[in-house]
Amino acid sequence: MTAPISPRRVDFSTKLYYGFGAVANGAKSNGFNYLLLFYYSQVIGLRADLVSIGILIALIFDAVSDPLVGFISDNFHSPWGRRHPFMYAAGLPVAVAYYFLWSPPAWDQGALFLYFVCIAVLIRTLITFYEIPATALVAELTDDYDERTEMMSFRFFFGWWGGLTMAVLNYLVFLPEDKGGLEYVEGWHNYGLAASCIIFLSIYVSSVGTHKHIPNLRKPPPKQAFNFNRTFGELKETLSNRSFFALFVTALLSAVAAGVSTSLSIYFSRHFWEFTSTEIGYMNLPYFLSAFLALMIAPSISRRLGKKHGAMVITGVAFAMAPMPFILRILGWFPENGTDLLFWTLVVFNAVEVTLIIVSASLIAAMIADVVEDSEIRTGRRSEGIFFAANSFAQKAVNGLGVVVAGQILAYIQFPTQAKPGEIPAETLLDLAYLYVPILLIFYFFALATLSLYQINRADHSENLRRLAEPKADSV
Repeated sequence: MTAPISPRRVDFSTKLYYGFGAVANGAKSNGFNYLLLFYYSQVIGLRADLVSIGILIALIFDAVSDPLVGFISDNFHSPWGRRHPFMYAAGLPVAVAYYFLWSPPAWDQGALFLYFVCIAVLIRTLITFYEIPATALVAELTDDYDERTEMMSFRFFFGWWGGLTMAVLNYLVFLPEDKGGLEYVEGWHNYGLAASCIIFLSIYVSSVGTHKHIPNLRKPPPKQAFNFNRTFGELKETLSNRSFFALFVTALLSAVAAGVSTSLSIYFSRHFWEFTSTEIGYMNLPYFLSAFLALMIAPSISRRLGKKHGAMVITGVAFAMAPMPFILRILGWFPENGTDLLFWTLVVFNAVEVTLIIVSASLIAAMIADVVEDSEIRTGRRSEGIFFAANSFAQKAVNGLGVVVAGQILAYIQFPTQAKPGEIPAETLLDLAYLYVPILLIFYFFALATLSLYQINRADHSENLRRLAEPKADSV
């Protein structure tokens, strides 16, 4: 067993470069999670249930590739280390593929569905070769308990800013109301081009910015001939860590709810609350402040409450807030559509909720990094890539299930395609809320209960670092 050799602290510029890399994933995720179902069903005219199934297929391919890429990058030998070759290689292909996702050909339903599935699978697979090695870097760049939270806070900060920037540009610049708003096809093509450029820039700036740390990163284990049984056994032993299992199941349950919520959010904004594309764009602006506040709050929560207790409190409040506007509207206790009071109430409400969600996600991601040393004590292997890939697997695979659930909900209530605001019957919109609220509450409740099973605290982490350092001390 070798002692940790990653630097205990990193400079501020490294935190910025590391965090900036998440802009790519933020821009991609904003498109897939919030916009894609609406664009292909309401603008292009592909049936919502087919779109959701296509997204699920792509996410399953992506989810399966995650642990494979994580394992490969953990064991990859090159002059540029374990992670950076994959990061450099992914940038241009994923950017080009993302552009074509938003410029589909004018084909019939069957051919368009196949095009959609193929291009979505390609994008999801390509981004995996960047995102998994990139996120795994946090456990190599620093072993400090609180600094890991700070590093992941930077990453979530830039990820949210990337997604929000593209969302705001989409609603306010690419989809102006005077050209048809959300139904303006050419505007969506321009969005795809801009997002592709942002993805390319983010990946390469982050890769180049963290390149200087390659000599100080951990070296891969000695090369071995591939053996399926041994590889599978190592994966199984690594992922059997009890604390990681708690985080894994939490991610599974949260991702189902998140998939439903994000996929339906634009439907609620456009039809349930009856906002224009301009209003939706302006509603996203306070989220930039949310990301900034979360960047400051998450490390403070980590220091004061610890990651687990802090995540439990913050996550519980966020989960309780998520369905509240819809519950209050059903009860008749929420402002009416078309009023300034409704707009500003939702702006404040959503901004607070998003702040809490980002803080929670930062803390949980930092908790995964702390599992790395705990697992190394138990197995003798350093497996940053596998842990972050497995967590990504859970989020993507089940998030895809959430998208399918959303698509099936729309099909079940017979939500029409290519519908304009005001054309949806009030009963249909209420049915949408009636199905949405209990799904969120059930999955969020069990996610929070599972999170409570996580076991590693600050003292445990310090003890793990001490035990890993013992062989080095003995050899001096």
